[in-house]
Amino acid sequence: MDPFNLDGKVALITGASRGIGEAIALLLAEKGALCILVSRNIEALETVEKKITAKDGKAESMACHLGKIDQIADLIKGVKQRHGRLDILVNNAAANPYFGEMATAEEWAWDKTNDVNLKGPFFMIQQAAPLMKEQKGGSIINVSSINGVVPALFQGIYSITKAGLITMTRAYAKELAPHNIRVNALLPGLTDTKFASAITDNEEIKNMVIPQIPLGRMAQPEEMAGAVLYLASQASSFTTGASITCDGGMLA
Repeated sequence: MDPFNLDGKVALITGASRGIGEAIALLLAEKGALCILVSRNIEALETVEKKITAKDGKAESMACHLGKIDQIADLIKGVKQRHGRLDILVNNAAANPYFGEMATAEEWAWDKTNDVNLKGPFFMIQQAAPLMKEQKGGSIINVSSINGVVPALFQGIYSITKAGLITMTRAYAKELAPHNIRVNALLPGLTDTKFASAITDNEEIKNMVIPQIPLGRMAQPEEMAGAVLYLASQASSFTTGASITCDGGMLA
């Protein structure tokens, strides 16, 4: 049997409307999963949904504000009602609204970044775990960042939340392991997405960062999806609490 086959699996991917989230959804759907695409922008999700169904894949689009616990609860309740199961949860949605010194950051920057990057994944897992317990297993992947290991200049608040997400991954991995629910993290390096445009669109900053990457370039979103497929599939059946770094060697 192909350990990467996801036929019959239900996967929920947050932040699936573009970038790394879109790439993950496209690959999981290609491998047979029914992908539930989640973000606040339903129109953008439907564009990704059409890409999946055009290749005979299965996908649904659902809007959700990940900083609102009641919306997260309704989202998981809807998944249970329609499909009766949730096999894979990818917490990919993230926010980085503030680029500057922490010493001058305003409260809104702290609150918004924490709401999406920490509060959202925490309660997504909390709400999804009972359903996964009922079916006696599941795989949860949190998309963190290498900034959670080495904080980046002018991205202090974002880096703090991504470090917290790594610790959350380990804590939930220990708590949920007795239920055969695995919790792992992906730590991308610089990736060519709209999310990273503050770096990728600034030639001065980009020319400072690229030389620090041994492979000599930034990643494409599709290069992150393979690691998520591994963590979502039976190929990683004995892997939990791990952080897989995909950064072109930057942290080596």
